[in-house]
Amino acid sequence: MPNTKSAKKALRQTKKLTALNLKAKLAYKDAVKATKKSIDAGTTDVVEIAKIAQKKLAKAAKRGVIKKNTASRKLSRLMKKVNAVAKK
Repeated sequence: MPNTKSAKKALRQTKKLTALNLKAKLAYKDAVKATKKSIDAGTTDVVEIAKIAQKKLAKAAKRGVIKKNTASRKLSRLMKKVNAVAKK
């Protein structure tokens, strides 16, 4: 338990930022999962769902939830699958 006033404030900030980071992390993970699910299902709106995933990944990287290269790698692998399905 924090004793000083600044430690109490730091704890409040940490809780708030942790919640925001978790929200961003879940958002991009859910978007990637939805894209993969639509790829497997063979739906026609795969590209639109992939765009949402791209937006969520970029947002998470911008906020520092994941690193920029990690976001790029995940997006690259995802788009590779999307493009393979879109060509068919």
